[in-house]
Amino acid sequence: MKIEKFESWWVKRDQCLFDEKRRGGAKMPWDVVVIKLTTDTGIEGIATAMAARSGQVTESYLCDTAAPVVMGRSPYDREKIFYDFWNVDRHEAFFPVFLPGSVDVALWDICAKAAGLPLYQYIGAYRESLPVYASSLFYDTVDAYVNEALYYRDKGIPFYKAHPPGPYEFDMEIHQKLREAVGPDMGLMTDPVGEYSLDEAITVGRQLEKLNFLWFEEPFRDFELYKYQELCKALDIPIAATETTRGAHWGVAQVISQRAADIVRADVSWKCGVTGTLKIAHLADSFGLRCEIHTTTMTYMDIVNLHVSCAIRNCRFFEYFVPEESFRFPMKGKLPIDNHGIITVPKAPGIGAELDWELIERNCVSYKVLTL
Repeated sequence: MKIEKFESWWVKRDQCLFDEKRRGGAKMPWDVVVIKLTTDTGIEGIATAMAARSGQVTESYLCDTAAPVVMGRSPYDREKIFYDFWNVDRHEAFFPVFLPGSVDVALWDICAKAAGLPLYQYIGAYRESLPVYASSLFYDTVDAYVNEALYYRDKGIPFYKAHPPGPYEFDMEIHQKLREAVGPDMGLMTDPVGEYSLDEAITVGRQLEKLNFLWFEEPFRDFELYKYQELCKALDIPIAATETTRGAHWGVAQVISQRAADIVRADVSWKCGVTGTLKIAHLADSFGLRCEIHTTTMTYMDIVNLHVSCAIRNCRFFEYFVPEESFRFPMKGKLPIDNHGIITVPKAPGIGAELDWELIERNCVSYKVLTL
């Protein structure tokens, strides 16, 4: 079996999910590039790639640089292909962090389908379901966070993570009001996305400990290892990091070796697919750390995250980026979350989720196909 066709669809949508602070004044449409790899036996592997800054750049990298790496090769050669991508990246390609993962996911999808197994069983199953936590966008008011947490609690989801926008004093107000509103039983986390000084982070962390938050995520940029080391020493609350660390498992290894995180983060989009995410999860497990899989911001790829999470032991939650409707495009159907906040992995061969091809064709800016 070998890859004989590589197709891509740059799919446009008129939506931006980040505020002006995080756009930096630039345009940031939340486009998606869909890829399909087809083998000489007719099996298809499907994945999506982020195109939040430039769909043209994402599509060009995939077709001009990534596709030649896999064309004509066996999808079972995933490990060799993984390292070939790193060699290409090292020698002047400089892939966007989310780019190789989509190709790797498509390869895994093919192989699981060929085996007639859902992906998590093809990897090696540990469980079939996980509790979810609702994970917010950035909002301007305290009430927006409080109301959202209460809404999802009433829908049966007992965990909520805020992405407070800063400055840290405002974030502390959000933390306080959230705990007061939801009471002592709802699990809470916070992720300010890398904006604090060290002393600010210590101040916030001590507040979070008093409020019984479950973890404190990414108060600094991922490369600020000294600050993470000092924060981990100063606080008892677990510190979560490595969401955007470059270098897949190599990058995360530096964080673990320097004791700069208590929980590491990975996902199939930003950490080089199923292959890279499994390497990180197994690395963390060998040190007795959790690897909490984070959202790809694309519901279809989050289903892949779910498969990986159900194939490892050291992940406690599924991150449910809300509102779901903002991230579902172009997948059909909703995430399989029940009334008690439990998500169950699909049982169909491969990824087990469907894309809306009519929607893709209707919103397609560019379609490219490469064949042998």
